[in-house]
Amino acid sequence: MIKRLIHRRERRLAMLNDNRFVRPFEWGTEFVEGAVNGIDPLEFFHNHSRAAVEASDDFFALPKRPEFDETEPPRLAVEGTSYVSWRSAIETPSEENNTAHGRLFAVEGDMKAAVVVLPHWNAREGSYFNLCSNFQRFGVSALRLTLPYHEERMPPELERADHLVSPNIGRTIQSVRQAVLDTRAAVLYLREKGYERVGVVGTSIGSCVAFLAFTHDESIEAAVFNHVSGFVSDVVWRGLSTYHVREGLENDITLEDLRECWKPISPFAYMEKLAEMKPRPQRYIYTLYDLSFPIDLSRDTMRMLDDHGIEHDETVIPCGHYTLGEKPWVYIDGYKIISYLRKALR
Repeated sequence: MIKRLIHRRERRLAMLNDNRFVRPFEWGTEFVEGAVNGIDPLEFFHNHSRAAVEASDDFFALPKRPEFDETEPPRLAVEGTSYVSWRSAIETPSEENNTAHGRLFAVEGDMKAAVVVLPHWNAREGSYFNLCSNFQRFGVSALRLTLPYHEERMPPELERADHLVSPNIGRTIQSVRQAVLDTRAAVLYLREKGYERVGVVGTSIGSCVAFLAFTHDESIEAAVFNHVSGFVSDVVWRGLSTYHVREGLENDITLEDLRECWKPISPFAYMEKLAEMKPRPQRYIYTLYDLSFPIDLSRDTMRMLDDHGIEHDETVIPCGHYTLGEKPWVYIDGYKIISYLRKALR
């Protein structure tokens, strides 16, 4: 009964916005370094995946220190916070997208702990400010990062942040990689500000980005992953939120090939790497009735962590993907996030 009610609510919430468009399939080799004219695109991406995973420290490395600008545009002013922007490490065809933006909710006079907060796909301007304010209230500064192609980074031709996850194989790889590099830059910014310990929390696609940053940056000392899957491909293929992306993909590529192409941006590819790193506090939160991140994908991720001997905390909340943002679940989720990172970082 509860499952049926929550699934009904999930479907209703998922379809509130009618601006989802089925975009055409594109290989997008031009968005990936090392593309060669004349080579079969699928063969290219299979080769690229192997090379990127094998050299992932280079793939997700910041090429240089960004120049951080704390000059705040008047229209973006938020009382009690500060602003920072920098040129993203990856240049994309959309000029608006090439500047990263962060909003810092600082605990005045306390440099003990800070977290980078990564929103979900198509998060609206101002979302996660409540979470950041509550981090601040409980003694942890929080930097809310704007994801690629979102909010002020969205080019005028888009109504949604479609370029972050799309039927364009190469552009999706570039966009998620850009989000990881922006996250690492945000961590560096907090370190340079003087924060002693820095963590990260990400929700939905932000959870994937947080995991990729966590496995490639040991200066991130704790993490919470809010919604969990080891495979970007499988979430896109099976998830309620991404049905329109699958429609753009399914006539031109199989799930197996998509899984291989998007391997460099999928957490499962880095389980062995994480197992070899020093143990750090990490909590994985997933929901029992999720139609966007099907629960078997979350449970498979937990098994992968167990199989690799990775110490972790696991939390299951009896709601769905969208209903996690509603009362009372949003309060439970917020408590599970803040209490864990506060204990880990302070």
